[in-house]
Amino acid sequence: MSADLPSSDQAAVAVSIVVPVRNEADNVAPLITEITAALDGRWAYEIIYVNDGSTDATAERLKALMKVHGNLRQLRHEKSSGQSAAVRSGVRAARGAIVATLDGDGQNNPAFLPDLISAVESGGGRIGLAAGQRVGRKDTGFKKMQSRIANAVRNGILRDGTRDTGCGLKAFPREVFLSMPYFDGLHRFLPALVRREGFGIAYVDVIDRPRHSGVSNYGFFDRLWIGIMDLAGVWWLIRRKKSTPIATEVT
Repeated sequence: MSADLPSSDQAAVAVSIVVPVRNEADNVAPLITEITAALDGRWAYEIIYVNDGSTDATAERLKALMKVHGNLRQLRHEKSSGQSAAVRSGVRAARGAIVATLDGDGQNNPAFLPDLISAVESGGGRIGLAAGQRVGRKDTGFKKMQSRIANAVRNGILRDGTRDTGCGLKAFPREVFLSMPYFDGLHRFLPALVRREGFGIAYVDVIDRPRHSGVSNYGFFDRLWIGIMDLAGVWWLIRRKKSTPIATEVT
């Protein structure tokens, strides 16, 4: 059993793990077990599952597990609003100064969470994002092709220097994430937006694996090439960014 976190003591939480899910009932318990194995004894942490309008038994499974894990929380969207919205809801509710995210289907291995969190902690305030970069991907050939095309188009326009923005394993300071403009698909543009704010990015190679069970819920129509207006918008934001002047009060 994970250690309980007193609800009145938000300062006790150093790290918040945000997991967006939709119809992942069979994947909930195995993934929570892996998260606790990776983090217990290392940080005071909480796990926030954002149930993005699931119609299966995801809510019930999470409710039962909350009785076992005192640091597990569930947020629920009345209707599915997409992965970016789910991540944002989780980050806004987070109590930790550092937030780490991973997908809820089991393809992201929680064993890599400590490396991501440590990269942000050791950055001395200079690192705005630790981004997982998948190697040995277990997706279908078609899905790999989608990602390669999307990443090539994005990197060619934004020059964000990131080969894989689709990996759900990420860690960042909560305040950095919340300072960024929100739009659907934000999670795929984090490297470019973090660089725009003047922060560095740490990259961590992570091993991909097959999902535990079920089928993908955020697929083809959640991918970058149908968000070409978002890509143009992010390009515009980067082009229009000006340095923040130093203001001194005269007394």
